[in-house]
Amino acid sequence: MENEHLSKSTIFPLGEKVIVNFTGDAYLQMVFTDPAPLNTAIGNVTFAPGARNNWHAHRAGQVLLVTGGKGWYQEEDKPARLLQTGDVINIPPNVKHWHGATKDSWFVHLAMTPGDTEWFEAVEDKWFDQL
Repeated sequence: MENEHLSKSTIFPLGEKVIVNFTGDAYLQMVFTDPAPLNTAIGNVTFAPGARNNWHAHRAGQVLLVTGGKGWYQEEDKPARLLQTGDVINIPPNVKHWHGATKDSWFVHLAMTPGDTEWFEAVEDKWFDQL
């Protein structure tokens, strides 16, 4: 891969480029989709520097397991939180939030997502550039 740090932090293949509901270059490799016994999908999401997803919420919540790089996580009306390798984020049901890479680092996490996702507006560049 073009970035040595990324190749050292990626456990699963890079996957397919995500086209909708993301800003910048992001990739998704589904690693678990069988509904039994956990009833959750697990995706490996890789964000290039500055890439992020739109604001969104999960009906049943979500768990993020950070496996590489540095990124941001923010819930609506709360300050953004810096994430690093080894961090675990437990997102309650129906909490509007976003996550993505810092401006200067790749960011990789496993996302455990049971149920549906509701997508909202993009995280604006003007706001993101202030982080």
